[in-house]
Amino acid sequence: MSFDFKGVSTALVTPFKDGEVDLASYERVVRLNLDKGVEGLVVNGTTGESPTLNPGEIEMLFQRTQDIVAGQVPVIMGTGSNSTQKTIEMTQFAERMKADLALVVTPYYNKPTQAGIIKHFEAICAETNIPLMLYNVPGRTITKIEVDTFRELQKLDQIIGAKEATGDIEFAKKLFPVMNEDFVLVSGDDGTCFDFCLQGGHGVISVMSNAFPSQTREWMDKARAGQADCIQGFAEYKDVIDAMYAETNPIGIKMALKLMGVIDSAEMRLPMTEMTEPATAALKKALEKRGLI
Repeated sequence: MSFDFKGVSTALVTPFKDGEVDLASYERVVRLNLDKGVEGLVVNGTTGESPTLNPGEIEMLFQRTQDIVAGQVPVIMGTGSNSTQKTIEMTQFAERMKADLALVVTPYYNKPTQAGIIKHFEAICAETNIPLMLYNVPGRTITKIEVDTFRELQKLDQIIGAKEATGDIEFAKKLFPVMNEDFVLVSGDDGTCFDFCLQGGHGVISVMSNAFPSQTREWMDKARAGQADCIQGFAEYKDVIDAMYAETNPIGIKMALKLMGVIDSAEMRLPMTEMTEPATAALKKALEKRGLI
């Protein structure tokens, strides 16, 4: 089955309990999202705390997700790192696991030039066959994929789209005119994703949809249809979203899921730590106000 990778995909959290993956809680998140109409699921992304997952855990989570989904929606694996060779190996692993797509973040920490970014992705394409989606998130990686680099990378047939997570609508407006008609551009920023799609984007890989899948799908469907009232619906949840993002993602979404009774623990893996008490109190108040707990 082929997928178009548009609409709402959820960047799944990885619940932990006493230092181990809490598979029962994870399954509840997957089933909630599948039942409420999300159109794709991402395993081993930023929200899944990919830097601290080991290969066995990634395989377990991915396999379980595939088992639950049973082909209903695409299952995407995050495979990027700051090492080209490691990224190739992870992308080959995703291919062996029959992932529908590999989400590949711009190399972080090393601060490659734009030429280095192009060569990085060319090397991945030379060693793999799975469809790839670029992940542009300079807030975490420092290095940004510039417009001219996007123009070059889309020439690689294996690269079918990009997760554009700068949150900069003016930058996105520069991208839309230079992208091929079949190139999929999705937002990676919850706060601006509906504006992004009203401007011509194709969807979102979302954090908030872990907890609010049906609402996120409703707003996104409207945005993709050019209905600007999606912004008003999203604005009604602004206090919840602001409270959820008070500390670095995925700290807030895991606490929200715990408070909502979806996962058993908001435990993080170091160097990430659980939400502080004041931020948790504010998040709980916002969730209560919306009748979500």
